[in-house]
Amino acid sequence: MELMSNGNRSDYNADDNVSLDMSQRIISMEQDNYPSQTETNVVNESQNNSAEGVDFVLAYVDNGNSVQAQKREAFERSLLDQGLHLEYEQNRQLCFVKIYASEEVLCRFCEIMKLRMPIKPLPDENIVEETDLFDDAKSWFIKLFSFAQLDPTKFPPTEYKLAAEYSRDKDYLFDTKDKNFFPTHIRVMVVDFILERQCEGIQRLLAAGVYSAAYPLHDGTIKQKGSTRTLLYEEWGATKKWVKLQPLDTIREYFGINFAMYFAWLGFYTYMLIPASIAGLLCFFYGLIGMNSNQLAEDACGTWAKETIMCPQCDKTCDFWRLSETCLLTRVTYLFDNPAMVYFAAFMSVWAVFYLELWKRRAAELSYRWGVVGWDRTADHSRPQYLHALANAKLFKVKQKLNPVTRVKEPHVSFWKVRVPATFFSFSVVLLLTALALAAVFAVVLYRMASITSTSLFGREVDSASYKTFAIPAIAAGINLVCILVLNYIYDWLAVYLTEMELLRTQAEFDDSLTLKVYLFQFINYYASIFYVAFLKGKFVGYPKKYNKILGFRQEECAPGGCLMELSIQLVIIMVGKQAVYTVMEMFLPILYKYWALFRIHTGLKQKDPIVPRSQWIRDLKLLDWSARGLYDEYLEMVIQFGFITLFVVAFPLAPFFALANNIFEMRLDATKFLRHYRRPVPRRARDIGIWGRILDALARISVTTNGFIIAFSSTYIPRLVYMTVVSPDRTDIGFLNHSLALFDTKDFANGTAPLFSSFENVTTCRYAEYRNPPDHFELPYKRPSIYWHILAARLAFVVVFQNAVGLFTMAVQWCLSDKPRKLRDQIKRETFLTEELIIKSEAERAKSKLTDDQLLSTGSLRKRNTHSSEFSEDL
Repeated sequence: MELMSNGNRSDYNADDNVSLDMSQRIISMEQDNYPSQTETNVVNESQNNSAEGVDFVLAYVDNGNSVQAQKREAFERSLLDQGLHLEYEQNRQLCFVKIYASEEVLCRFCEIMKLRMPIKPLPDENIVEETDLFDDAKSWFIKLFSFAQLDPTKFPPTEYKLAAEYSRDKDYLFDTKDKNFFPTHIRVMVVDFILERQCEGIQRLLAAGVYSAAYPLHDGTIKQKGSTRTLLYEEWGATKKWVKLQPLDTIREYFGINFAMYFAWLGFYTYMLIPASIAGLLCFFYGLIGMNSNQLAEDACGTWAKETIMCPQCDKTCDFWRLSETCLLTRVTYLFDNPAMVYFAAFMSVWAVFYLELWKRRAAELSYRWGVVGWDRTADHSRPQYLHALANAKLFKVKQKLNPVTRVKEPHVSFWKVRVPATFFSFSVVLLLTALALAAVFAVVLYRMASITSTSLFGREVDSASYKTFAIPAIAAGINLVCILVLNYIYDWLAVYLTEMELLRTQAEFDDSLTLKVYLFQFINYYASIFYVAFLKGKFVGYPKKYNKILGFRQEECAPGGCLMELSIQLVIIMVGKQAVYTVMEMFLPILYKYWALFRIHTGLKQKDPIVPRSQWIRDLKLLDWSARGLYDEYLEMVIQFGFITLFVVAFPLAPFFALANNIFEMRLDATKFLRHYRRPVPRRARDIGIWGRILDALARISVTTNGFIIAFSSTYIPRLVYMTVVSPDRTDIGFLNHSLALFDTKDFANGTAPLFSSFENVTTCRYAEYRNPPDHFELPYKRPSIYWHILAARLAFVVVFQNAVGLFTMAVQWCLSDKPRKLRDQIKRETFLTEELIIKSEAERAKSKLTDDQLLSTGSLRKRNTHSSEFSEDL
């Protein structure tokens, strides 16, 4: 088999413009002297079907398009110029270009990319692989949960090696002769870096149809014994292995640090959900035990409630109803609206901060172990899409500007003339779509208002309070979930286009901007309806004599027990429904996409060639490709879930338990999906979870406020506490329900609002859930009594006290737990010192050796001169 290579290539420095400045590397597509494939002794049908040694594969369909052929020739020539080796293989119309990177190319680009590579072992220095503040406790937990440990025969412990930024000038630090010095994930990163920065870049060529696919290879099938893919599929992706820990080091070697960091975070988050789930279950069972015996339920289900007539819930068509109809609702509400929820809310607020602080420490350990401690995302190279946009810019002027980090001149556009208008337009569209999401929520609210009126036309069974409290919110939440999913797909596509307009230089800047825009929209899309039920519903209704209406509809009212039950229904349907929909999609959509991709490939693969055996690059071509967003959707799904279990957890204590159950299977399903249905991804570096960590921090802080307001304004906790303290003579909540219902004289109904037909006779008064004076008050009928203002003051005071108490406790947690363990900081300093000492010692030895060679050379020259002098004297 013939290998195309560049022969002997001269070395060049890391700051060579050929490697760094894409604007000076765009090669003309007109390559007159470039030989065609038939002129380079290419073996089109290779008998070598092993994936071993192949670093990357390009695939394309030979459809006779001469323009595309010229672009391929120019692109492949530029790859040869960079030192890569190319090997060709053809299967009918489908052609493959197998790419190999030599050691010289790997060394050169490892220096350009500033990759940290393992250095030679230091003498007489034991390196601590992992450090933890709670070493003893950690050891105890490992022994306690030994059943969850990985099989050391299948996943042997990875030996930690010191790492330093690679430099060819200091090659004495690195054992480059080791055959495993450049592992597969490093080789793939280097080749991908080259592919993205030659000619137009591989991504643009893929988009133009010049190539059909570009991908690194799996190391075998999922059933091939001895391959890492099979090992991970059987030991990590299997659902029956859910109790086992994840082989993070093996994941990192196979998929890259970014994938390993995601699964490390997901696993850590899932384990931290265990105490939160236990606390939520305790709160739920506390309510379950007292569901039938609490005073509020006894009042709502007693004789007094059967005799209490409530005011109609809509104008004209709604009838009066009895308070006893809320009996079931009041009992079920106690599952969530009970005294334990205050302590549970405080616990969850502290738990969120504790979890995030522990994760930061865990991420610091992993980044240290995986050699990315000193890597700076903001100092990364320019995005190929950014450079291409500047190279083809016509509407604005491009200047060269010195990068203060890399000290290399790069193309630059005006901030005020280009970036600001693009960013302003981008976020204007975001605000417009956010308004669209709010409009969808408002439409659902109008549906709920209209449903209350329409259901009254179908008889008493449908018009019951229980039906209106359970069925209507459930149907509305289902409609809202459908709107959420539809708007998500529309906005996701548009967000990428808007972010590209902003001309962000590095991939880190692009990812952060895209993440922020999409998450802000998702925040409104998912949580707006929940915020409405939690903080707006039933707060501005008015009273029977003067209702506040929206577009002619009366606003929704809360049941006498409050709106917390409806909030719980909204949370259950949106959170659990979203998880169920996404789980089904993750199981079946990859299969459908894979068959759709096969349908679109019109090649000879449809008929098995009896001569050419099935190769790994052909198998991988049939798999799904990774989008440019990579793990973005996986992170977004989990962060949305984190918002549900922190922002509104007091309304649904079982949320952590459902999240735990979902995530246990989510990890294994994701692993199976990536290993079975997707091509091997290009590894990326990552120190942590990036901007997602800052979003989680913000959610944890906001959750203290939201839970405090839900307890104060959406539950009966504060009104009942004020009643027991101020009103009740025996300091109990007996009579609280009666006290929370105001009295209305039916003669005071506004014109056209009283029931047209009623099954009740001679109703002179009715009750409604409000704190207002009775109609016979001597001065202020239907006005707010003093107890209303006492309760409002108590609610505000509770929010302030709750926020400050929990805030102080969380600050104490953050102060006690630093982001990086002390032992780890000391170890990093120690390794830096040892590396510097080794460099100084090695440089001194090199200088001494050079000096010795110069002295020997000088001595040899002196002796030669002395010999000539003596010979000359003898001649004289």
